[in-house]
Amino acid sequence: MQSQTIYDEMRRLRKKYPDIPLYAVVEDICASGGYFVAAGADRIYVSKSSVIGSIGVLMNGFGFSGLMEKLGVDRRLITAGENKGMLDPFSPVNDKDVEHARLLVKDIHQQFISVVREGRGKRLKETPDMFSGLIWTGQMSIELGLADGLGSLESVARDVVKAEDIVDYSQKENFAEKVARRFGASVASSLAEYALRASPGIR
Repeated sequence: MQSQTIYDEMRRLRKKYPDIPLYAVVEDICASGGYFVAAGADRIYVSKSSVIGSIGVLMNGFGFSGLMEKLGVDRRLITAGENKGMLDPFSPVNDKDVEHARLLVKDIHQQFISVVREGRGKRLKETPDMFSGLIWTGQMSIELGLADGLGSLESVARDVVKAEDIVDYSQKENFAEKVARRFGASVASSLAEYALRASPGIR
């Protein structure tokens, strides 16, 4: 949903400001929701070894009903609405629920495919497995029309945009946030170490 929201806003701004080009630059990975967003750009630049694609949708989770049965634990699920407990991880799998979930992911997958086709247009060289969830390198993505050329943030800003000054709008953590994050990680690590040492049979 977040990818769709960003994509729609990119398309709105492109229509509002048609003379201002919008470029997406991929560094490491631009797959799944990331590629959904990138498809809204005028051009996509990648590194040769970037990972591109994963044009597919998944819904996953865990099932604990077998374990609960072995442990002698009963699931007491009370709902108002026949399907409110759909895909509950503590209940046995229901074929009807699975089929409905498949309909959902298929619908979202078609939305994803439509976005890629709309964004890439005639540049796209569709293959039978293009929308199967596979990933490709940046070099391969250019050949498939999923990307337009090689480039880094710096080279695109310098050679394509011709920008003399580059402004980074990425949100930065302030000092207090950095301390809190590091303190939290340190506490979690200490607790985990203490738990391991306190557990019998673990050394």
